[in-house]
Amino acid sequence: MSYLPIEDYGLVGNMRTAALVGKNGNVDWLCLPHFDSPSVFGAVLDDEKGGRFSITVNGGSKCWQVYLPDSNVLLTRFTGDEGAAEVVDYMPVGMEGPEGGYHRLIRHVRVLRGRVTVNVRCEPGFDYARASHTAELCDDEGVVFESETSRGPVRLALSTKRTLHLTDGANGPAAVREMEMERGERATFEVRLLEPGERLEDPLSREAEYHLFRGTTDFWRRWLKTCSYTGRWREPVRRSALVLKMLTFEPSGAIVAAPTTSLPEQLGGHRNWDYRYSWIRDAAFTLYGLLRIGFSSEVRSFIQWLRERCEAGIPDDPNGPLQIVYGIDGRRNLTESELGHLEGYRGSAPVRIGNGAHDQLQLDIYGELLDAVYLYDKYGTPISWDFWQDLVRYCDWVCANWERPDEGIWEVRGDREHFVYSKLMCWVALDRALRLADKRSLPAPRKRWTKTRDRIYRAIMEKGYSQERGAFVQTFGGTALDASNLLMPLVFFTGPNDPRMISTLEQTLRAPEEGGLTSDCLVWRYNLREVDDGVGGGEEGAFNLCSFWLVEALARAGRIEPAYLEKAHVMFEKMLNYSNHLGLFAEMTGLRGQALGNFPQAFSHLGLISAAYNLDRTLNEAHDPRSSRTTGPMHAGASANGTAGDAGSPATHPGAEPSSQPGPTGAR
Repeated sequence: MSYLPIEDYGLVGNMRTAALVGKNGNVDWLCLPHFDSPSVFGAVLDDEKGGRFSITVNGGSKCWQVYLPDSNVLLTRFTGDEGAAEVVDYMPVGMEGPEGGYHRLIRHVRVLRGRVTVNVRCEPGFDYARASHTAELCDDEGVVFESETSRGPVRLALSTKRTLHLTDGANGPAAVREMEMERGERATFEVRLLEPGERLEDPLSREAEYHLFRGTTDFWRRWLKTCSYTGRWREPVRRSALVLKMLTFEPSGAIVAAPTTSLPEQLGGHRNWDYRYSWIRDAAFTLYGLLRIGFSSEVRSFIQWLRERCEAGIPDDPNGPLQIVYGIDGRRNLTESELGHLEGYRGSAPVRIGNGAHDQLQLDIYGELLDAVYLYDKYGTPISWDFWQDLVRYCDWVCANWERPDEGIWEVRGDREHFVYSKLMCWVALDRALRLADKRSLPAPRKRWTKTRDRIYRAIMEKGYSQERGAFVQTFGGTALDASNLLMPLVFFTGPNDPRMISTLEQTLRAPEEGGLTSDCLVWRYNLREVDDGVGGGEEGAFNLCSFWLVEALARAGRIEPAYLEKAHVMFEKMLNYSNHLGLFAEMTGLRGQALGNFPQAFSHLGLISAAYNLDRTLNEAHDPRSSRTTGPMHAGASANGTAGDAGSPATHPGAEPSSQPGPTGAR
């Protein structure tokens, strides 16, 4: 077999772990029992020996996928001249009882018409294909695979009423079966971990499987009813919410950045990282996105997880009392290593497990933490006194350490720098803490915090803005752009139409070849022609989250300059077309529109939710004649018959820049 494009996968999960299911019927990635456990199927990282569970239909069938409405239950359909069949994949959720009930994947095959040949092959690759295994056939029940791994013995069962056979595989025996099936026939396959000493039970009956299926679909649909978003982009927002829910580790409330490791940011390159952990930053942004659309219970769980991390903080750690990333169970040690025996996705080595950024200094996380807590206190539940005491200590630490260089939001692996975004989020930390203290009348060293906050503001304006470039830049005294500065108006550091911010927008909108960061609707984090991030390995894809940040920044500026709002609207619609057939986004998008990086990515989907929410609200304000907001004064170049925002003015061409529209677009 050959590698599928990253965008040709769907995801099923149970808030403990998740599986990638290809359009060709292959499960090419699954870690059990948890997101960050070693893989049992890992063909997405090594087609030969990674391990997979394939269900395919002979006859050159056409394949496509769809989620059942309002759920994370995935249908893969095969159609051909001789017949049609579908595979329903899901991981049961919403069950009561022991945790072990969650460690299962169910694949249900159904023939829709005609007669087809269905081929089944289950070939695990335990412990990232580092461990060999044995297999034992169980009469009329399935097969049990056993392996001695680096974490101890593991037993994996494939349960089915269909008789299986054993054949040689890359790491040990594989279970196979070829079935001639006619319309109306069904077959169910269940993969699950066995506890020590547990026997393989009778295969699921049709009634038992249907009960799990209905329970799973009902769970997702009940959960999604909480969504309060009813705007223009209802389906993409709801799908993004379902993705974020799947990426939540329910036992602890942590949120993983992605369910995969080492899917490359550049094919053939070595920008390959393990994202199966919970970043303070990513999870705080996710909290904002979920809170915006009504999901308060997830926010409460995550705040509790944050509270526990704060309690476990190490005050004298030189990299700060908080770590930037934790294991989903809260562990701090995420030592990074390379798996040299795996070739990597399409030869993109190395494959990494663990993440070396866990011991970096990233000052921005305190701003994201305080912003998330402030929003939760404002829209959720007031925080406790004990939690406030922890936050006071963290803000005091920010006051003492904000002037240090760090590795920054993009986790550079070169020298530390004075990143503007890091300073910005230190300002946010103190600003939100002061707001929270005043709102709740909480005791705090207000004078010290206010003085430091104002010092940070002046430093950013004096050192973080390049008069030569006409933009906020990546580092103090530098000239390279950085898309993270698009968050300035979003966190209320500057007004969206501040001349410096408008100039930064204009510079960002320029093509990378011209020193900017934008190609149509794709936005890069920074320009690798100008920045050495210490990683090497050539170009990377455009960063999807940055595109959504640009949409938001343009939308906010568009409240005064309608051309920016039109630009934001068109850019957002274009970005939606870079999702895959199921509405899923990877971390990055390549120039050919291909998905790059770990998949699906929480950052991308929370960016979509936030951009949709704010763009929708701004468009409603612009289109509602009763809105208290105006579309701005008459421009020098506006039509004599109306302002540039009037319905009678010329429509903006989808490819036009704001500067090509009537009237000024800001400081030039």
